[in-house]
Amino acid sequence: MLAAYITHADCTRHEMGAQHPECPERLAAIHDHLLIKGLLDYMLPYDAPLATPEQLGRAHSSLYVSEILAASPSEGYHAVDPDTNMNPHTVTAALRAAGAAVQATDLVLNREVAAAFCCVRPPGHHAAYRQAMGFCFFNNAAVGVRHALDVHGLSRVALIDFDVHHGNGSEDIFQGDERVLMCSIYEKGLYPFPEEVPNRPGMVHVGLPSRSGRDAFREAVTQHWLPALDAFAPELIYISAGFDAHRDDDMGNLALLEADYEWVTQQLMAVAQRHCQGRVISCLEGGYVLSPLARSAGAHVKVLIGAD
Repeated sequence: MLAAYITHADCTRHEMGAQHPECPERLAAIHDHLLIKGLLDYMLPYDAPLATPEQLGRAHSSLYVSEILAASPSEGYHAVDPDTNMNPHTVTAALRAAGAAVQATDLVLNREVAAAFCCVRPPGHHAAYRQAMGFCFFNNAAVGVRHALDVHGLSRVALIDFDVHHGNGSEDIFQGDERVLMCSIYEKGLYPFPEEVPNRPGMVHVGLPSRSGRDAFREAVTQHWLPALDAFAPELIYISAGFDAHRDDDMGNLALLEADYEWVTQQLMAVAQRHCQGRVISCLEGGYVLSPLARSAGAHVKVLIGAD
């Protein structure tokens, strides 16, 4: 089976002002790189649908969903936090981004595709149960995970987050949910500035010092993530795929390279083959300098779709 490539033109109409790092051009950079590298030849294209309030309400407060939908400005910008703005197209883009995760879940679990990459924005992993922040409005991956659990009836889903920033929104949504194992890395001292993220049941968070590089990252994966994943034996793996830990991305300082994203995806695909018939869904999160973002996403997708 081929893999799914899910995106939508509406996701490029959301923007938060000139010079904002989370810009529409991010999606074009990834798409063009995948096209040039021939990776889209191994993927089936899908237009992301609009997520419904019911689907969003599995990961967010229904009141919060209603408030975000109602806050859409008719012109200009509406600020939801100091670095996160809505324009008149933001709600539609956010609904497409979350809808992509729902569609990916249906496609993978119905065995229509082998895996899926959701090339969407706005990103999601900072969006908490009842709060938008950090460029995020709805938690796309969380909406997809809860769809897998509550609609498809899965018992165990793993969420892996290798964005340079801690996925505090995902942690907020899934803490206490024994059906979800969340494994993450993050750079200490960066937004959202956690003092230290505790490893509660179902949570494996590894904070890494600035400039720690590939060895520390790979040790976190092999020593912490992989044993937890094998013990959990997930039926589906979700990835919050942020590429802002790259050496050339000035939003973080972990100094990873494309080879590190290729390697970690290989490790996760091996876990998926052992436990969940290779079922993996990836949702784009961070990555703000266009060339390293595109190259890193390409290295990730190449492994995800089995073209490596």
